[in-house]
Amino acid sequence: MASPSKSAAVLNPAFKLSRTKSKKKHFVQQKVEVLRVSDPVLSVFMWGINHTVNDLSQVPVPVMLLPDDFKASSKIKVNNHLFNKENLPGHFKFKEYCPQVFRNLRERFGIEDHDYQVSLARSPPIKDSNSQEDRLLLTSYDHTLIIKQISSEEVEDMHHILSEYHQHIVTCHGITLLPQFLGMYRVTVDNEDTYLTVTRNMFSHRLIIHRKYDLKGSLVSREASDKEKVKELPTFKDMDFRNNMQRIWISDEEKEKVMDKLNRDVEFLVHLKIMDYSLLLGIHDMERAEREEEEDYGESPCEEEEEPENGVSTGSPAAGSLSTSPEGIAGYMSSQKPFGPGEFDPYVDVYAIQSAAGAPQREVYFMGLINILTHYDTKKKAAHAAKAVKHGVSQSGRFQPQPLVPRGNDTRKQGVGVKIRNGIGPILADRQRCSLTVKYHQHCYELSHTSGQNKLIK
Repeated sequence: MASPSKSAAVLNPAFKLSRTKSKKKHFVQQKVEVLRVSDPVLSVFMWGINHTVNDLSQVPVPVMLLPDDFKASSKIKVNNHLFNKENLPGHFKFKEYCPQVFRNLRERFGIEDHDYQVSLARSPPIKDSNSQEDRLLLTSYDHTLIIKQISSEEVEDMHHILSEYHQHIVTCHGITLLPQFLGMYRVTVDNEDTYLTVTRNMFSHRLIIHRKYDLKGSLVSREASDKEKVKELPTFKDMDFRNNMQRIWISDEEKEKVMDKLNRDVEFLVHLKIMDYSLLLGIHDMERAEREEEEDYGESPCEEEEEPENGVSTGSPAAGSLSTSPEGIAGYMSSQKPFGPGEFDPYVDVYAIQSAAGAPQREVYFMGLINILTHYDTKKKAAHAAKAVKHGVSQSGRFQPQPLVPRGNDTRKQGVGVKIRNGIGPILADRQRCSLTVKYHQHCYELSHTSGQNKLIK
């Protein structure tokens, strides 16, 4: 991999910790082999990734990006007649948007093009259980990348913000809570366009996520539905966070890092008048993972792993290793030592934060900002007006974006506090000014929905 950055729709890799013994494997460099899938869109997507990355490798890296690079695209149209019809449709088109820009972003996020290609094209991506019927949501086979279907309007939004997004990533040296956009594509099959973005997975490629929250900073209509709660990994919301009395235990040093990134990224979003973002929080419970490991170890002790025929496993990697493949973003060569329970590679799991030493809960947290391609348009204004009518202006969340970001120790109304111990106070999500307000104190604030000031817990 390229020299990694020092630092960031997100899926739960259903991996289980394993103590099963296996033969020592000697990995060798392998040529990328694209495995076709039954879905023609995914087949063309994998083919297109292979084609465009190979083509881009023949193009010199520019000394600096020019304005035209943010408008450029690469397109290919394929017409086959009775050729390779078992794997690919007879007629399709593939388009890559701004290839030089996204190559530069991948480099700044510490991802080499070859690893990117392997992670997306070696084996078919996996459909997420939370994927909507009309929108694809996939994870790469090694669980390091997210492939998300977006609308043509969101493609236009991406073009509008891409230049400033790139400049923001350059300024912060890739240390961010924002989604790490790595590529944007259009797949055309049967005259139907499908738009896809590729981002880094905010959750771990090897640690199980036991709890997940989507936090917006409003308590109005912000509780997981009964249908959602019965899922294996439900996405809880602000009301659930408050009712569960969820706490985050991190050190003062990590607190300062989170606050700096959050302030910087929110100022960027406010500058762009983006308002529909959320704070995604995933929690890995180390004690629970160890219990599950003991149970699995007791049920099937000392079983040897089967050697895959092609030398590459398409299943989930074991918890003690990054991946069964020597390549890809989570490849074997990125680390020479196996990881124990709760350990992670900060160059791969860039959104991960270890719980503080001595904390009552041994956990790993994954935090990042999602859904940043939505502007405060007519549709959002109508949604806000409906909430204001139903719940009253004071309870509607007050979503109108403003040019200023509340900071420091200002107390804001309608906040949802994330109770965080060991020196870090609540992150208050305040939609009155279209931002996530940072609020901290040497004591802890009570997690509550307030109409005035928060109370201190001594």
